[in-house]
Parts: sequence; structure tokens; C-alpha cells
Amino acid sequence: MDSATALTRRDLEDRGFRGFVRFDELPSTDVPQASGIYVVLRSSSASPRFLATSPAGRRGDRDPTVSIEQLATKWVEGAHLVYIGKADAGAEAKHGLRRRLRQYNRSGTGSSGHWGGRYIWQLHDSSSLLVAWRTTREVDPAQVEADLIDEFIRLHGKPPFANLRRGNRDQPSGHCGFVD
Repeated sequence: MDSATALTRRDLEDRGFRGFVRFDELPSTDVPQASGIYVVLRSSSASPRFLATSPAGRRGDRDPTVSIEQLATKWVEGAHLVYIGKADAGAEAKHGLRRRLRQYNRSGTGSSGHWGGRYIWQLHDSSSLLVAWRTTREVDPAQVEADLIDEFIRLHGKPPFANLRRGNRDQPSGHCGFVD
């Protein structure tokens, strides 16, 4: 698979991802409350323009804004996928997909709540980003997320633009957890 076309919307649809809606459409979208993973995609693979200041909400004393130089270094040329996240709805967990994605959406409008993936809000075209999800049922969403990040790294040489952590890092690779 060519790295410039890997993990596109079509690839993700073939793997069972659903939704592909803008963040502003989430309140009226039936997002599952189950555990799963989600992805954020740009429609264009063209080089982005970055905002000097993030509109995302602060988290305590931490400002979500990073330098344009740092954003440019993190950018993955040719990739449509810009972030991979997870949501766990288990007994001890705080979030299912619906709640986690709504938190993420609120963070982009200035409310706090989702620190991971905050770089997307400094993309000039963040309002046109698409979010899609895949439930993981009996599989640990953290492992599925890590495996997908690892796959992205194998294809592109580094993690998705807004992922600050690497996948499995030094852990042995598990299966990708996509269950039908």
C-alpha cells in the first residue's frame, strides 16, 4: 500500500469506521456510547496553514498553543489522518465514544476537557475536519489505538500529526483488534 494513500477515508470505511462527520455535526449524530477508537481526517492532503494561537480551551495553567514551527515539524506530508484516539466505556472508565467525542469538540471551541489531539485546532481548516469511529467490543480500545498508531508510523515514519504519544512504543505488537 502506498503511504501517500494509506489510511484514507476509504481504507477506514473498509475497516468498519463510521460517521465521517464534522465536529459541529456531532450533537445531532448518533455516536455509540460503547468503547472504541476514533480518527480525525482532513479531506485534503495538501500542506496546511496553521493558526498562531489555538482556540482550544486551557487546561489549568497549560496553554494549548504551540509554535507554528513545532506544528510544521509534526506535520505528516500526504496523510489524511491527523489524529487517532480512544474511548473506553467499561465499568471503571469515564468515557464512551459519544462522551469522548463531545469533549473533544468542546475543547476546540474554548472549553477544557480534551488535551490530547489539541494540535488539530491550530489547523486553519479545522472546521472541515471529519471524525469517524469504530467500536471495539471486547477488545481493549487502548491496544487497538496503539496498533493503529503503529501502523501509521510504519507507513509514514512518524505518528499522526496530533498524536503526541507513539503507539505500542517498546511493547510487543498485539493484533489490531478490528472485530466484525
